[in-house]
Amino acid sequence: MTTAAASTPSSQSLGHRAAMRFWANRRGRVSLILFLMAVVVSLFAEFLSNERPLVVSFQNELYFPLIYDYPESTFGGDFQTATDYLDPFIRKQFDTPGNWALYPVNEYSHDTLNYFASQPNPAPPSPENWMGTDDRGRDIAARLLYGFRVSVFFGLALTAIGVLLGIFFGALQGYFVGKTDLFFQRFIEVWGPFQSSTFLLFWLLFLSQGSSFC
Repeated sequence: MTTAAASTPSSQSLGHRAAMRFWANRRGRVSLILFLMAVVVSLFAEFLSNERPLVVSFQNELYFPLIYDYPESTFGGDFQTATDYLDPFIRKQFDTPGNWALYPVNEYSHDTLNYFASQPNPAPPSPENWMGTDDRGRDIAARLLYGFRVSVFFGLALTAIGVLLGIFFGALQGYFVGKTDLFFQRFIEVWGPFQSSTFLLFWLLFLSQGSSFC
């Protein structure tokens, strides 16, 4: 008695099948690629959007303002205070023959206040400020770039902490059962009605205290 050989598909894990379904969705695939590109770009925010030059050559010496703080007197100024690289006098010093400065693509950081702006704040989009400025004169494009990085990594960190805590307390409930399991279940029922956004907002405000970004 002969039987026809039937080919059976190789078994695939649930995660692999879910990944294949996602990758087959063109919009989802493009969105993921764009998101990852944005994350990678935001990792180099200090090199792409900053009021400090990447490299300065002044009087035959190289300076790295992104790494070190130089007083204004270093570049021919009169004061020992930190150099304001948006100051027209400093810009003029860098433009003199033999001197040069390499600036980032966007010459503003998330907290840069341009006291030499040509327009009152908030300013509309312009070649100087691609997306304009807010009411304090801070560059919108720079704040979006830096803020995107903070938001992404805050979300990832919160998700990772939530997963680890869930595994830990779930293991405690399963191991001790009884009153321990009952206590955690009642706690979850009490905590459930609270909006997670309220909790996230509370922690965001708590963690941002003393931060120069806000």
